[in-house]
Amino acid sequence: MRDSEELRRTLRRIDGRGYKAYKDIEGQYDFGSYVLWVEHVQGDPFAAPSNVIVRVPQEKARFPRDTFSNRSREIGLRDYLTRRFHDLAERVREGKRGSGKSGLIAIDRPHQEILERTSVLVDERWVEARIAVGLPAYGRSIAGREAEEMFFRELPHIVAGSLFFDSLDRGALYRHVETNEDADCLRGKLREMGLAAFLADGAVLPRRSGVDPRPLTAGRVIPFKSPPSLRVEVELPNRGRVSGMGIPAGITLIVGGGYHGKSTVLNALELGVYNHIPGDGRELVVADPGAVKIRAEDGRRIEKVDISPFIRGLPFGQDTTAFCTDNASGSTSQAANIIEALEVGATLLLIDEDTSATNFMIRDERMQKLVPKEFEPITPFIDKADQLFRDYGVSVILVIGGSGDYFDIAHHVICMVNYEPRDVTERARAIAADHVARRVAEGGETFGTLKHRVPLARSVDPQRRGKTKIRARGVRAIEFGGETIDLSSVEQLVDESQTRAIGHALHYATRYMDGKATLREVVERVMGDVGMKGLDVIGPPNRGDYAAFRAFELAAAMNRLRTFTVKT
Repeated sequence: MRDSEELRRTLRRIDGRGYKAYKDIEGQYDFGSYVLWVEHVQGDPFAAPSNVIVRVPQEKARFPRDTFSNRSREIGLRDYLTRRFHDLAERVREGKRGSGKSGLIAIDRPHQEILERTSVLVDERWVEARIAVGLPAYGRSIAGREAEEMFFRELPHIVAGSLFFDSLDRGALYRHVETNEDADCLRGKLREMGLAAFLADGAVLPRRSGVDPRPLTAGRVIPFKSPPSLRVEVELPNRGRVSGMGIPAGITLIVGGGYHGKSTVLNALELGVYNHIPGDGRELVVADPGAVKIRAEDGRRIEKVDISPFIRGLPFGQDTTAFCTDNASGSTSQAANIIEALEVGATLLLIDEDTSATNFMIRDERMQKLVPKEFEPITPFIDKADQLFRDYGVSVILVIGGSGDYFDIAHHVICMVNYEPRDVTERARAIAADHVARRVAEGGETFGTLKHRVPLARSVDPQRRGKTKIRARGVRAIEFGGETIDLSSVEQLVDESQTRAIGHALHYATRYMDGKATLREVVERVMGDVGMKGLDVIGPPNRGDYAAFRAFELAAAMNRLRTFTVKT
């Protein structure tokens, strides 16, 4: 390992030379309190920034063992340090220093969710930060003095203020770690309590806007308060006993007038598969980890999915036990989205009628009389939901305001009035008894068999013109070889770093596609490797821009790759 002064001398020596001379600084340097590793130098100032790693020995970082004593606390600590590093990097930057990305010092940027990331790693030996540095240049001539300023003044200031325990706000750090641990504990208790979800009393559910996920603070903000009949209490390791609304397993309807908070509750639940930072308002709003948001998705491709529980008898004899299309309708896409989620183990479906296909959700008595079942291939969800719970134990939380026929199958009905929930289950049952629906159930006696598909490795190929091309395009798209995977309707993705990791995980998954392993087995093996070896396993080593993803979103990306093929 070289002394830090050698880095200074090298920067002065190459000052003004062609950009490729920056390759001379690759390697490790001893900065006294930490090791700086210039792991990869960018090819020019307009290319992706250089990869730089900072490692602080624990004997100098001095993080107490209880800040990372279990998995929850470790991820909470890593998230906190990433945020601290990011905030300091934003403050010390003196603006652009020349061409392209010159002068950049950056780390992966977290949002409202606490996710496992590769940006910061912590163990008993090291605290490691993986950062991006835009090595400065004017045109393509090295700006050595500016680089020296970055490495010897700015970066040491950021490292000193973010990767050493004594420099941090201990109270804030422990709140972050403990909040993450409490949320994991709460989510882990749902099934033993017979619950599909939990919303804490005092939670703030509304967000500032559709593009700002921070909690609403302006105007009248109504903290969440459980109706007495659904209130449960649970003991958490840090907060102690907390109370809130427990949504039992089964079929739950969320009803109410427009703009009274129905979709706000569902949105909080769909993101309740993740933990949230202190002050987010949703810290103790959690959903079953097997929760999947389902919606109609016109135009998506479907590859040999058995949608026959919902759709059969299509004109011209089209097979729905291995249904294929390059341009799905609302109803066929929603049916496929449900079956694909079940295929990889979903245990809770979250559905909003606003984003559903109407003819998939309900067929009333009058329409049944006008169009006999023999001419209607769709079996509506109302006739399959109870079977799904009875046969497979899969719960449903459904936002609905347009069809009281669902009262007949609901186990619980929650009415939102001015953003306040009321348990109206008994009232809904009384209405159902007084106004008997005369529609005929069309779903048969059972939900049907869930079939497994076997993915073919040759159809998951990121090669383009002889090179591997995998790139996230924001949160909602992946460039994969010559294809673009559209994830705009995969609503539980929250971070571009998740999307990036999923792209690389798709490529990694091909090692398990041997023509025999089912899609679920392939996905489970990938997730098992990630769980045992960390996110680094899926791609090039030492990347700092991956974030944890779920099996459901990995499978969703695979299913939306237009070259994807399976055998059944």
